[in-house]
Parts: sequence; C-alpha cells; structure tokens
Amino acid sequence: MALKELKSRILKLLREDEEFRYAVAGLIGLDEVLKRLDRHEEELVRLREDMVKGFERYGTELARLREDMNRGFELVNRHISALGARWGLMAEEAFREGLRGVLEKELGFKVEKWKTYDEEGKVFGYPSEVEIDVTVEDGEPILVEVSSHVRASDVYQFKRKAELYAEKTGKKPKRLIMVSPYVDEKAVESSGRLGIEVYAKV
Repeated sequence: MALKELKSRILKLLREDEEFRYAVAGLIGLDEVLKRLDRHEEELVRLREDMVKGFERYGTELARLREDMNRGFELVNRHISALGARWGLMAEEAFREGLRGVLEKELGFKVEKWKTYDEEGKVFGYPSEVEIDVTVEDGEPILVEVSSHVRASDVYQFKRKAELYAEKTGKKPKRLIMVSPYVDEKAVESSGRLGIEVYAKV
C-alpha cells in the first residue's frame, strides 16, 4: 500500500471513526506525557544529586561545628576549673589569715609561721615542705592549725606535723590546737584520742 493511500485512510478513519480518533489522541497524549515524565525524571535525578551533595556539605559543616563547640566547651571548662582552683586557694588562704588575726586579737596569740622540709615524707607520705603556725605561751610552743574545714584526715596530718616539729626543733609542743568553723564528727573523735584541742566556735 502506497504511503499516500495509507495517509488518506488514516485521515478518513480519524474523521469517521470516533473510537479510532480517541485511540490516536490517547496515544499522542501518552507520548507527550511520557516525554514530560522523562524530562521530569532527569530533573529529579539532578535534584537528587544536588540534595545529596547539599546533605554531604551540611554533614561536614555540622561535624566541623560540633568539633569547634567541643573545643570551646573544653576551653571554657579548663578556665572554670583553673579559676575555681585559684579561688579555692585564695579563699582558703584569706580565711586562714583572717582567723589568725582573730587569734592574735581575741586570745592574745602571736602566731608565726614555721617552715621546714620533710625529707622522709612523714607528714604527706612524700618529701615536701611543711608549714605550721606556732605561738608561744610561758616560753613553750603551741602549734595551731587554722582551716576552713577539718576532717579526720586533717587531724592525723596535724599530729604528724607536730611530731615533725618536735623532731626538728627538739621542743615538744605544750598544746596542739585546731581552729575551724566546720569540724566533722569523726574529726572531733580523732582529736580527742590524740590530745588535740579543737575550737569550732570562733
């Protein structure tokens, strides 16, 4: 069948055969839809690739941000710890100085600091410098330990300091006195056994 005749028959069918006409129209529309779907699929693939790249960049940036934040928090924590330690030492020393002043003013004690080096580590368990507050009554030394808080371990440590003082100076302390606003119950018991006077109400 010649091409011209085929075209003529198709045109005639389109004019006269409603079912054929709808079938052809449907095919033409479907083809257009398929073409559009193909175009959309290509766009979706590109969009998906862009989203994946975007998420990868976001993940990298988020990880970097997390690392920066962690470093920042670590730095802040170090500063806080350093300040806390420094303030603790400063506050303890300021408290001791204040209480020494009270002892001198109210009780008439002239407190002086005695220092020595504990080569054998008798006080702390390792070689170190040891400090003790000393006052004199009737020519005899009295050792005074001033602290913001006294625990049982502090009592035993003070006793070891007193023994080191006696060993180093050849003078046995007349009295051992601990002064603090906060004294643990076990510290009170320990001081009684060791002959140490504890004053908590100052």
